[in-house]
Amino acid sequence: MFPKPPVVPRAELHCHMEGAAPPSLVIKLAERYGVALDGLLDANGNYSWHDFTTFLKTYDVASSLFRSQDDFVLLAETYFNMLAAEGAIYGEVFISPDHAVRSGMSYKSYMDAIGEGIARAHAASGIEGRMIATGVRHFGAKSVELAAKEAVMNPHPLMTGFGLAGDEREGHPANFQRAFRLAEEAGLGLTAHAGEFGGPESVKAVLDFLKVKRLGHGVRAVEDDAVVDRIVDKGITLEVCPGSNVALGLYENLRFHPVNILRQKGARITISSDDPPFFRTTLGHEYAEASRVFGWTREVQRELTANAIRAAFCDEATKNALMTRLDAAMQNTR
Repeated sequence: MFPKPPVVPRAELHCHMEGAAPPSLVIKLAERYGVALDGLLDANGNYSWHDFTTFLKTYDVASSLFRSQDDFVLLAETYFNMLAAEGAIYGEVFISPDHAVRSGMSYKSYMDAIGEGIARAHAASGIEGRMIATGVRHFGAKSVELAAKEAVMNPHPLMTGFGLAGDEREGHPANFQRAFRLAEEAGLGLTAHAGEFGGPESVKAVLDFLKVKRLGHGVRAVEDDAVVDRIVDKGITLEVCPGSNVALGLYENLRFHPVNILRQKGARITISSDDPPFFRTTLGHEYAEASRVFGWTREVQRELTANAIRAAFCDEATKNALMTRLDAAMQNTR
């Protein structure tokens, strides 16, 4: 039997911090706080949900168990060490002031805790990590603007981006222009969820009104050739999460997912896991399954990682160091 080839270094741009919590950690916190987890997990210890509504409910229950700085340090440290164990050299996570408020913490203490967890994982494994502050679209324009103000007024060396999450079917992107202008003026990288549950018109609206360099998901742009052409022409990077899209019913299975079509059309594709334990996936699994289904070679996998590094919301020195690590790993395994 031939040995498996070494893993191509990986990088992730789209993962929600609370959505990265493994069930084992949630169980530990539930025991600490005396909270019953009735119905949260199935008989195999996996998160239990069956549609988008129950997914959100399960997500909120699990998130509510993170209540202190120590909890969030442990969450970030755990996830980034898991990423590193799968060959990742870089990762970004979405953080939300709204989750901080619900946990009874200030935004700064919440952000500092996640930053500390990332720093601990970096010390242990060498993985680089950054945070992206997000506003929740369906909470309204004022809430998103407040999230942007919190991000701008509470700088952190590892908090380098601002994004828009939540239900993209609610609230027109024009409503969030002020929030994104505040973030842009503060030097934060910009991204927004679009083209997931909203169609190509959602992508078009984000590109029209928000000066984003990246799109969270963006895959339904494939339904309109003009929108795909615009993404390609503007060099917009897509944070594609195939496993998430299949799990939530956007596509019947991975074979029908448009990620490979978008790549062949010239879109800059990256691969991410979104809320990995909720969708029973990992970043490594996403790379491996997409490569198996679409016949992606190691060179294509390198392309995906390089795309993520180039689009990352980190400084140029860090990007150069990451590219050096990627190329050295590829050279050493030829």
